Amino acid sequence: MSGFSRFINSSWEGLKISLSALGINKTRSILTTLCIIIGIVMVTLMNAVSNGMDTEFDKSMAMIGQNVVYVETQPWNRGPDYEWWEYRSRRNMKLEYVKEIQEASRLASDVAASVVKRPVMRYEDVNAEGVLLAGVTEKYFDTSGLDIEEGRVFTAEEVHRAANVVVLGATLAEKLFDQTTPLGKDIRIRGKRFEVIGLLEKQGKFLGLADMDRRAITPITAVGKIYGMRDDITISVKFPSEELMREGEYEIEGIMRRIRGLEATEENDFEINKPQAFKAQLESFKTGLYLVGGALTALSLIIGGIGVMNIMFVSVRERTKEIGIRKAVGAKAWEILYQFLIEAVVMCLLGGVIGLGIAYPLSLLLNQLFIASIDLSVVFSAFILCSVVGLVFGFIPAYKAAKSDPIESLRYE
Repeated sequence: MSGFSRFINSSWEGLKISLSALGINKTRSILTTLCIIIGIVMVTLMNAVSNGMDTEFDKSMAMIGQNVVYVETQPWNRGPDYEWWEYRSRRNMKLEYVKEIQEASRLASDVAASVVKRPVMRYEDVNAEGVLLAGVTEKYFDTSGLDIEEGRVFTAEEVHRAANVVVLGATLAEKLFDQTTPLGKDIRIRGKRFEVIGLLEKQGKFLGLADMDRRAITPITAVGKIYGMRDDITISVKFPSEELMREGEYEIEGIMRRIRGLEATEENDFEINKPQAFKAQLESFKTGLYLVGGALTALSLIIGGIGVMNIMFVSVRERTKEIGIRKAVGAKAWEILYQFLIEAVVMCLLGGVIGLGIAYPLSLLLNQLFIASIDLSVVFSAFILCSVVGLVFGFIPAYKAAKSDPIESLRYE
């Protein structure tokens, strides 16, 4: 028999013996791999969350507009050194800044303003709470990249005369109207009638959290009639391309400094926020997730590996006579080593299969609460990880079996 044929034959025989041994001791095998099961569940869910966040990020960024910067008094990226009291004393943004920026900027394609409220909305006897009401100027639909499913957006003239018109998100429309057509109907916001003139295309959740379809958009001047214009305004500035946005950021900073009347030595009393700030926060969250999850996973796999090693020592001792017989009939040391390594790997893979079987439904549940997505690379990585644990922690018992004296093994009772 050639060396390769013998290797294949030994692999097959080793696999059959391993499965037979595991079948005889099912309960012991499963209990031994309990920590490996926990480790695989943890690493799978950790990677599922990370993959889900990466997948969701680009989609979520499109919800707040492409190639857009936001001029506000507060920064989006609030680290541990965030001093809120300094930002609260800053002067609010004003609606007239929109026209001034539009006239002064050479690079911006659209400029819009928005202010956000959270009122209760009502249609007949149906109430909708926790709704995001955005009062905006007419260019907001261009800067945010929003599309209309039905109806129309409001015009500059309607913004000018503070018309009580509103565009609804899909979830809000379904909540208020169920199967009824919303267009042309009146809803109430703080007791005022607003005519529904349009429905937004469905967007989904922002970073898997906030429902972007549970919102209404109305002229900023109409919101001003109800709440006043004392609240801070966000100014969104859109550029034709990403390259122009990078250059335009400095242009907008200069324009805003002039509008705010800042001296050369004075610091900015405004912030230019970009969607990339969410990317930094996302990476920070993922780093923390990997550090904590990775440490717990490593601990579980090490404890599980030690358990596998102990059980393999027990298995070697129980099958000492079998080892002696196999050596007596011509089995090589590497074949014995290989047999017990296969058994250790199969035991760990058993834990991996059970772990993946538990992690999959958990990831589906987690996806309902946050974001999680298992792909084939995660499954492949889990099997590789289990194989490595089996090889590392199964080697010493397998080596002991391979080096045992056949005569002493045959005498073992």
